[in-house]
Amino acid sequence: MISPATYLKLLINCYPPYWATGIVVKEIAQDFTRIRVEMGMHWYNRNYVKTHFGGSLYAMTDPFYMLMLIKLLGKEYTVWDKSAKIEFLKASKDRVFANFVISPQQVAEIKALAEDGRRVLYDLGVDVVDKTGVMIAKGIKTLYIKKKI
Repeated sequence: MISPATYLKLLINCYPPYWATGIVVKEIAQDFTRIRVEMGMHWYNRNYVKTHFGGSLYAMTDPFYMLMLIKLLGKEYTVWDKSAKIEFLKASKDRVFANFVISPQQVAEIKALAEDGRRVLYDLGVDVVDKTGVMIAKGIKTLYIKKKI
C-alpha cells in the first residue's frame, strides 16, 4: 500500500502547473514535517534574459506549507493560504531548491493560538537556493488557520 506522503508526492508531480514548469517534489517526509522541491532550468521556464522565470520561482513556494499544515493539524482545523510575498535576490540559471520545514514546536504554537476558535494568521518562510546554497529568492507564506468548533 502506498503511503499518504508518497501518494501526495505523485499527485503533485503529475499536476500540470508543476510538471509544465519543471518543478519536481523530490521528498515528502512521512510525517509531513518536511518537503523538498527542486526546479531545473529549461527553455520553457526561463525569462527573456535566460534566467529562472519569477513566476516559476514563486510557484515553487506556493502550496506546500498549506498542504503540510492540513496534514499536521488534522480535520479539526481549516487551513488556507492567506497571502504570499516573494523577494527575488539573485538571478540564476542553475537548478534551484526549496526546503519546507514545520517543527513540532510550530505545530504546538499554532494549536495553542487557535485553541479557542480564534482566527490565526501564521507566517512561514522558505528560501529558494541554488546548488551551492546561494539564496536566489525568499518567500513568506501567510496561512489562515482556524479550529473548527
